[in-house]
Amino acid sequence: MTGAEQPEEARREVVAARRIVVKVGSSSLTTAGGGLDADRVDALVDALAKTLAARGAGEKEIVLVSSGAIAAGLAPLGLPKRPRDLARQQAAASVGQGLLVARYTASFARYGRRVGQVLLTTDDTSRRAHYRNARRTLDQLLAMGAVPVVNENDTVATDEIRFGDNDRLAALVAHLVRADLLILLSDVDGLYDGDPSIPGTSRIAEVTGEKDLEGISIGSAGKAGVGTGGMVTKVEAARIAAAAGIPVVLTSASQAADALRGRSTGTYFHRTGRRSADRLLWLAHASTPQGALTLDEGAVRAVVKGTGSLLPAGIAAVEGEFSAGDPVELRDPAGRAVARGLVTYDAGEIPQLLGRSTRDLARELGPGYEREVVHRDDLVVLRA
Repeated sequence: MTGAEQPEEARREVVAARRIVVKVGSSSLTTAGGGLDADRVDALVDALAKTLAARGAGEKEIVLVSSGAIAAGLAPLGLPKRPRDLARQQAAASVGQGLLVARYTASFARYGRRVGQVLLTTDDTSRRAHYRNARRTLDQLLAMGAVPVVNENDTVATDEIRFGDNDRLAALVAHLVRADLLILLSDVDGLYDGDPSIPGTSRIAEVTGEKDLEGISIGSAGKAGVGTGGMVTKVEAARIAAAAGIPVVLTSASQAADALRGRSTGTYFHRTGRRSADRLLWLAHASTPQGALTLDEGAVRAVVKGTGSLLPAGIAAVEGEFSAGDPVELRDPAGRAVARGLVTYDAGEIPQLLGRSTRDLARELGPGYEREVVHRDDLVVLRA
C-alpha cells in the first residue's frame, strides 16, 4: 500500500469511526435546473454502501443527512429556479422529498439496504421530549440495519423555526446520535485559504483550532445555486461538531469514498472539545430565544465564570413573552448576549422579582419563589 493510499496519522479516527454522519448538499445530487441526478445519487450510495459492507473495518453505521428536497421538486413543478417565498419552497419540498427518498430507496436496494426517512424541525432538537424521541428513532433504525435519511422538514418549517441549512442540522444530528465522525460533502473539495477558482490558493489540509482559520476568506455561496448553504455554513457546522468532540472531514461528494477510508482528502477538523450535555448543545445552536433578561455586572461574572445559577437579585430588566421552560437570552448591561438558558418563570412573573433575594421572595410570596430564574444546569455561556 502506497503512502497516498494509507490513512494519514491524523485520520486514524476516521478509519476507526463506527457511527458516521454524512451530510450531502443539494448541488451534489441535482442538476442546475432542478431535478435529481440519478448517477450522482448512485455514486454517493456506492461509496456509503461499500463502507458499510467493508470487511475488516468493524461494524459501521451511517446516518445520511441529505439536502435536495426543494431542488428535486423544482423541475416537476415547472419552477426555473429555487423560489424565494416560503410557500413555494414548501410546495417544492413536498414534491421533492418523496422523489428524493424514492431515489435513495432504489439505490440502496442494489446493496440490500433499507432506508428510513426522518424529517426534523428545530423543535425536535430544542425540546427535550422531542429530542429523546428523535434519538430513539434513529438508534432503532440503525439497530435494525437501516440507513436513516435525515432532512429538515421544509414542508412545515417556517422562517422562525428552521435550521436554515442542513450543515448545522448535520452537526446537531452527529451529536444527537453520538457519532464518531461527521463528513460534510459539497461541490468543493475542501477549505481553501482564498477563492479556490483563483490560481495560487491552497487547500487547508487540517484545522486544529481557531488559529488555523485566522485571515481566511470564506465564500458564502455554492456554485450551483440550488442550496442554501456555502462554505460559511460548513465551517460553522465543523466548529460546532469539533467543539462537541466529533472530528469532521470537509470534502467534495466525488471524494466521499476516499474520505471514508481516511485518505488525505479535503480538510480535516480535529476535535477541539468534549461531548457536552445534549441540552446544552441544542440550547446554544438550535434554540430560538423567546425573550431576554438583562443582568447586572455581578450576575454576568457569575454566569460567565460558571460559578452559579441566575438568581432574581442579578436581573435588571426583562423583555419578551415567554413561558417557564422556554429558552431566553441573558445579556450584559450593554445589551450583548453572554449566555442562553431555560427560564423557570413566565415573563409576567419576573418584573416583581427583579433585584430581590430569594429569601425575601420566599418570605413574601411563598416557598415556591425560593428558586433560580435559570438553573446552572440549564445554561450555556455564549461569550466569555
